[in-house]
Amino acid sequence: MARSLDATEVNEVRGRSGADMRRNLTWWDLIWFGIGAVIGAGIFVLTGQEAKEAAGPAVVVSYAISGVSAMLAVFCYTEFAIEIPVAGGSFAYLRVELGDFMAFIAAGNILLEYCIGGAAVARSWTSYFATLLNHHPDDFRVHAAALAEGYSELDPIAVAVTAAICALAVLSTKGSSRFNYVLSILHLAVIAFIVVAGLTKANAANLSAEFAPFGARGIFAASAVLFFAYIGFDAVSTMAEETRNPARDIPVGLVGAMTLTTAVYCLLALVLCLMQPYTEIDADAPFSVAFTAVGMDWAKYIVAFGALKGMTTVLLVGAVGQARYLTHIARTHMAPPCLAQVHPRFGTPVYATVVMMVATAVIALFTNLGILSNLLSISTLFIFTLVAMALLVRRYYVAGETAASDRNRLVACLAVIVASSTATAAYWGMTSSGGGGWVAYVVTVAAWLAATAYLQWGVPKARAPKMWGVPLVPWLPSASIFINIFLLGSIDGASFMRFLIWTAALLAYYFFVGLHASYDTAKAIAAEAEAARVEEGAHKVAVGGCRFG
Repeated sequence: MARSLDATEVNEVRGRSGADMRRNLTWWDLIWFGIGAVIGAGIFVLTGQEAKEAAGPAVVVSYAISGVSAMLAVFCYTEFAIEIPVAGGSFAYLRVELGDFMAFIAAGNILLEYCIGGAAVARSWTSYFATLLNHHPDDFRVHAAALAEGYSELDPIAVAVTAAICALAVLSTKGSSRFNYVLSILHLAVIAFIVVAGLTKANAANLSAEFAPFGARGIFAASAVLFFAYIGFDAVSTMAEETRNPARDIPVGLVGAMTLTTAVYCLLALVLCLMQPYTEIDADAPFSVAFTAVGMDWAKYIVAFGALKGMTTVLLVGAVGQARYLTHIARTHMAPPCLAQVHPRFGTPVYATVVMMVATAVIALFTNLGILSNLLSISTLFIFTLVAMALLVRRYYVAGETAASDRNRLVACLAVIVASSTATAAYWGMTSSGGGGWVAYVVTVAAWLAATAYLQWGVPKARAPKMWGVPLVPWLPSASIFINIFLLGSIDGASFMRFLIWTAALLAYYFFVGLHASYDTAKAIAAEAEAARVEEGAHKVAVGGCRFG
């Protein structure tokens, strides 16, 4: 349960990588990294799936809800990234505020998030590549009848693409940035084409006939899955260690990228639903098929080309981000310390990049998109909830300074916020008609409001941000906790079972390996510090004796 310190993460832990990562990124790089990290497989694949099966034309509202949740998380990440500018991202933030144990559980889910996210995008890359060559999306996959359903469509192209991206990520972060924003600019040009060309074939009747055929339940169920489309922005926070001016560049980069992304997603979803009735939207390649349906068959090649560019940048930024997470985890010895090494020539974490991309390639070879997207949303929403809680702890609690009574009030408020959010999500998930009676929601939401209000006016803040802070604390992070947990309540039970199995495996590793390695490291560092203190004291005595003897 030990908590780290800001200075420890920024100085001592970072120093265990040997060479430093190069500080050569600006807000311009971060905006394009953010856009490149996010706009990819989610919008081009999941939009059709969720519009057809879960939300209908109201998929536009689903994207807006997911975007609000993502933006709340962006604010929380931004404050931490400015004050703790290290490659560890949310792992480092949670280690400082919630302790080693919670940081490790989050770290395992972060790594899972990046592996399965990259695998999902790599498999979607294959689907759109097949479309570009005028084939069915599954034509380039190899069917292995001996394997279980959902894992039997082998994807060697996804493995090859993953390996190529790994090579680029290893060579240079700045070079990756330049490649990323060139592709992202081209990608936005393709998106502009889709919007303009699609609106010329718009039919308002497709939108107004039955806007929300699956009701509120369908809208929120789609939001939980479509959150996958926003995943990746947290990779930008891992680049704080390589940013020239974190206090200026990180807020502009993160908030700017997320604002643009949300607007683009809602607009693209709207255009798709105007082009075709939701019942006719293709679940695998929705935009390409939609243009074919309205007589613009040639346009599907432009769409496929743009989708490939978007997915390539998502894979690239994911490769850069996931390696930096693993690097910082290895610095703490919760993962093998050899993975923390930064290559002195390239200035990049070579071993961590290769290990993560091998794991991604293995998953991409076997597992289909449906299984990956739901599991990914659970891991990400769970991590974002922990980061929002950590921000509240950071603002209201400082060890050795905060009174015990204030600490207890903070813990009570956090417990009520989490419990009321969980109760709201559980009641929503258990009722079959889209929400059941309203009395239960009045009770749970009122409890959330009361706990947040008491935190605002009844508990004194213990710390103010040094350079840039999240506005409307505690309301904004509390709202982030509420909406993240609520979206978790809309995800299917099978995905939660996979999540629990993975978490159990993490716990086994932690208690048998990670806990002992990090403890031994902490003891060794403490012994070194004590030896240095004793040596310094002896030196002062010797100097004093020489001076006055």
